[in-house]
Amino acid sequence: MKNLMFLLIVIGFFLSCNQTPNNTSRETPTEGKVKIGVDESFRLLMETEVFTFSVLYKYSKITPLYKNEYDVINDFMNDSVRTIVTATKLTKNQTDYLIGKSFVPRTTVIAIDAVAFIVNVNNPDSLIQIDKIKQVFAGNITNWKDINIKNKLGKVEVVFDNTKSANTRYFMERLNLKKFPDNCYSANTNDSVIDYVEKNKNAIGIISVNWISANSDSISNNFLKRIRVVGLTAELDPEGTSYYRPYPAYIADKSYPFIREVYMITRESFEGLGSGLISFVAGEKGQRIVLKSGLVPSTMPVRLVEMKSK
Repeated sequence: MKNLMFLLIVIGFFLSCNQTPNNTSRETPTEGKVKIGVDESFRLLMETEVFTFSVLYKYSKITPLYKNEYDVINDFMNDSVRTIVTATKLTKNQTDYLIGKSFVPRTTVIAIDAVAFIVNVNNPDSLIQIDKIKQVFAGNITNWKDINIKNKLGKVEVVFDNTKSANTRYFMERLNLKKFPDNCYSANTNDSVIDYVEKNKNAIGIISVNWISANSDSISNNFLKRIRVVGLTAELDPEGTSYYRPYPAYIADKSYPFIREVYMITRESFEGLGSGLISFVAGEKGQRIVLKSGLVPSTMPVRLVEMKSK
């Protein structure tokens, strides 16, 4: 009996020695398995962040679930995911609900994003005053000739990614709209918006700048060859003659009018893998990825350089 007990102890010891962090249920900020919810608008950014994190921490396995903003928030509230990436904070009611369930949500700003307008490459108007954009959403401008008398493209078709997306919610709140005019449509995803605008001369698309501004990303560069990015006048100079495209410098100094913060929110009650990813994205390496993705880092200074021609 003593020999049997000794043998079992020895076997147990060797089994525990042969275990690796990858085949245990242990979770820390740098190892384990976790699913995260990601607003589809920030897919390109988070693909790079997750890939880099996984290379640095080989015992981590992060599975991003890319969905529209509405579904991302629902998954978070229903405990389907513990960490999310979104362009909106939780409401007070949502926060109170989670606290009532003994979860204290923690929110970290990871980037400053912009909502970009894109047009067909054959559209002569890629510079538009912000007041005219507002009139389009108010339903007062429905034809391109009302933006530019020389434009012969006819009806303005406004194309969003999804009726439940961060982009539609942003403009409803930003412009205090009760509903969108009849010439607004949804194409399901950001890349679908780009496809639609490429094929329809009279369309104007609305997407996250992340999809068209990552200079080192082949997908983003390919999209830029297929459409034109619209320049807008500043909010404080709506009828001016200076136009700003959603480049990092104009996002950082707020010359570009349609900007927003990007958040990572976790409900983890311990320092798990989701919390570790947030720390990485908000840290130096993660913020450099944010900058390379065309967004403005939130936790590191951005140096703006003025270029003057002789």
